[in-house]
Amino acid sequence: MGKGDKDTQSSFEMTWDSTSSSGYCSQEESDPELELFYTARTSFFPRRSPGRLQDEKPEKQPQALSKAETEQKIKDYNSQIKSNLFMSLNKDGSYTGFIKVQLKLIRPVSVPASKKPSCLQDRKGSGKSQPVKRRTSFYLPKDASKHLHLSSRTPASEVIQALLRKFTVLDNPRKFALFERTEQDGQVGLRKLTDEEEPLKLRLLSGPCDKKLSFVLKENETGEVNWDAFSMPELHNFLRILQREEEEHVRQIVQRYTRCRQQMQEALASRTPG
Repeated sequence: MGKGDKDTQSSFEMTWDSTSSSGYCSQEESDPELELFYTARTSFFPRRSPGRLQDEKPEKQPQALSKAETEQKIKDYNSQIKSNLFMSLNKDGSYTGFIKVQLKLIRPVSVPASKKPSCLQDRKGSGKSQPVKRRTSFYLPKDASKHLHLSSRTPASEVIQALLRKFTVLDNPRKFALFERTEQDGQVGLRKLTDEEEPLKLRLLSGPCDKKLSFVLKENETGEVNWDAFSMPELHNFLRILQREEEEHVRQIVQRYTRCRQQMQEALASRTPG
């Protein structure tokens, strides 16, 4: 792995963790209009944070370090890690190193569909027909994690873009956000990083302990829905998904009460009068 005076733009490298080696669950859309495959409940409505999750904290301003202080911090950091994921100081005062990013995505992501011709095209044997532009939806493995090699000058927005490029994800990077996760005294806090914040600097200042600080890629939940930003096919798709979810919810409620009624009837039948 190269170190030293690497250019920021070429400093991204990725290694796979064993947690991300599992296969993907894919579903190819049969309707070319259904370009995005969401679940309406998690896409539209803001979710309440768990009881142990602290409210989002205001943006942190990392303390400015001199070159000597940075060099000492890097030495202390490298002495604490038990792997070869070291940080390296550059001549210009910047430094390179690794951050680990957990992917906690609820929705599937869109990637280019296979370029293999469809069965219909194979049967017809026509080379003149235009291929249908489709996307394939992938559920990324739960709690997959990635190590990114980057510069101290790499902003959070570029970290998100780098992750999406590695997976050839077609979704807009603005749909995702990088979060800082902290844990202290049994309390877990999540804070969304701004586009300009530099994750590697946060990593160095916090130290290598993942419990003290870690990074998570999640959907960018704003709590509000800008319906005008969606196309007509997407809106129709959301309505169909909402209807299916409503029907499934009703079915589960009816089933629950039917089962409860049967149990009570069986209990009554087993008792002798008097």
